[in-house]
Amino acid sequence: MTSRERVEAALRHEEPDRTPVFEYVLLSPVADALLGRPYAVDASHWPAVLDALGWERAVRQQAIDSLDLACLLGHDMMYVCPNPMPARPRIGIEAPPAEIIDDPVAALIKRNEDARATPAAPPDESLLIYAFLAEEMARRGVDLPVLAPAYAHGVWTDVDLMQTMLIAPDVAHDHFELATRTAFGRIDKYVALGVDQIGVGGDFAGTRPLIAPESYRAFIMPEVRACSRRVHEAGRWAVNASDGDLWSVIDDFLIGCEVDGYLEIDLFAGMDLARLKQAYGGRIALYGNLDCGNMLTFGTPDEIRQATIRCLEAGQGAGGHILCASNAITASVSVDNYLAVVHAYRDYFGLPRIVLP
Repeated sequence: MTSRERVEAALRHEEPDRTPVFEYVLLSPVADALLGRPYAVDASHWPAVLDALGWERAVRQQAIDSLDLACLLGHDMMYVCPNPMPARPRIGIEAPPAEIIDDPVAALIKRNEDARATPAAPPDESLLIYAFLAEEMARRGVDLPVLAPAYAHGVWTDVDLMQTMLIAPDVAHDHFELATRTAFGRIDKYVALGVDQIGVGGDFAGTRPLIAPESYRAFIMPEVRACSRRVHEAGRWAVNASDGDLWSVIDDFLIGCEVDGYLEIDLFAGMDLARLKQAYGGRIALYGNLDCGNMLTFGTPDEIRQATIRCLEAGQGAGGHILCASNAITASVSVDNYLAVVHAYRDYFGLPRIVLP
């Protein structure tokens, strides 16, 4: 199977030749060590890359580095975010700092007004990386499906929003409807650029949901469902994403939102892949769920190898599983620990181990 065939088989719940693999977010210093150079996608390197290459060439370098990393690791798909915008020259006197509004409802009303006055679609300049990536894949004869983010309905750390959901629900509904408008703008642009999978939803949980299940059903589920339908109308895949313990709303999060996949499956918060597979494996593709914050950070390479094999075995059966970490591979994960995942996966399926540059 090709990578595209493998990923699409998993999404259609057909048995692929092996479990597809990718990484949701892979950052420096692990990415630097794997590539043998500073990873242009990492925000910590962007200023230096921009100074050295100029904006357009720096964005192209992000596309090259992303593809180089995916090819080196044998990934079957890629997660690609919009690129930084070019710097704008400052003209005239700088605007005064934004007014601080203590009342949560008034603050959200102001945010809604600002959102309504802002174009829904992202600027084309922020999406140049997708065009460059398509060019680079065509040049190399590589065809990897791309997942891009249209997350707009999270509540993580947004205290004003969560309070307004209780105090003034009409204002909160307005906020989420405007978020859907923004997500639609992103979805439509991604579709035009040939993006295959689109991330919807947004973080709303930690060790438990930050809002009541009834609030999730009333405010968020209908809006995420609208985004999924927009994605499906274009013939693409919708993937819902949130960290945390989602068991109290899992049916709403997956079936109620009409999504095709679940990303950011948080093992540490109790989201067990085997249990999810048993309940939803025939309908929802499960992305994950190697515990990046604990096992990949603090485990030994042998413990990580065993965890990777357990994850692969828990996800097997009628497709529906794509291996990746539960979230980002950051500086807390050592290169040796990350390579333990890579080698365990490749050994399990009888693939040759990668050779670093």
